[in-house]
Amino acid sequence: MEGERSFATRTLKVAGFGLLAFAITILAGGIWSGLVVANLQSTPAVPWSVPLMALLLWLAWSYLGGKGWPRSTSEARRRYLRAKRKSGPTYLWAWVAGVLSVVALAGYWIVLFQLVKMPPNALSDVSRYPRMTVVLMIMMGSFVAPLMEEAGFRGYFQVALEREFRGPVAVVIASVLFALAHGPTQGFLWPKLLFYFLVGVTFGATAHLTNSILPAIPVHVVGLLIFFTLIWPQDAARRLVWEGGTDSWFWIHTTQAIAFTVLAVWAFRRLARVSSRDAPSEATNLGIHKASAS
Repeated sequence: MEGERSFATRTLKVAGFGLLAFAITILAGGIWSGLVVANLQSTPAVPWSVPLMALLLWLAWSYLGGKGWPRSTSEARRRYLRAKRKSGPTYLWAWVAGVLSVVALAGYWIVLFQLVKMPPNALSDVSRYPRMTVVLMIMMGSFVAPLMEEAGFRGYFQVALEREFRGPVAVVIASVLFALAHGPTQGFLWPKLLFYFLVGVTFGATAHLTNSILPAIPVHVVGLLIFFTLIWPQDAARRLVWEGGTDSWFWIHTTQAIAFTVLAVWAFRRLARVSSRDAPSEATNLGIHKASAS
């Protein structure tokens, strides 16, 4: 009976962290969308929504990382965020693996869009607004999701999962929920769910191998900028292969997806080796810190 209660308690705890990850990302995205609409409707020449959102992100990141009341939960919040600084080689290989993955994911997105009819992820028409305002808003939009999604899904939720499951299982579960979290805005279409699942696996594997969410954030930001400016604006013009047949670009993007997946897997294997060398030094530093505190 005690074992059953313990299992039920752990399950409810993990489910609670999953709901928290949803709440963090949806709330941040909703606030940013509301600020953008209000800004563009009131004073589009003055992009006040950007510094205001930057302040809100800093406050949210600080709180999730252990700052603020109640002090009794500070250490737990810091551990669950796991925004740990890593060595230079770990950052380097995490970025190499991440960039290779982004290139592969861009290929998968384009190929899937030519295989399955889907509504495009086109941005709203912003041609009538000042260019500087648009640029700053796109840049801020590329920071909001990476910071809050990494904090919620690869931080709090995946850390809770890794305490109950093996690392790969935790990454898969977190990635499934991450994909479903994009359903309300992107649509519950299997190609998009598959795409966001692969995105989740990419960043989840990075967080698991490095035991930190920090290495994945720059790659996540760059990836969003690439999709905002180069991939999604072209979606409406993509032809289904079932209607117009395949062309050379279809096969180029197919090759891109496969080749860069292989390269990304190779880079992740290198990242795993480099990160394993970081672990002993972290344990040593933790021991020194505990000894000095006592």
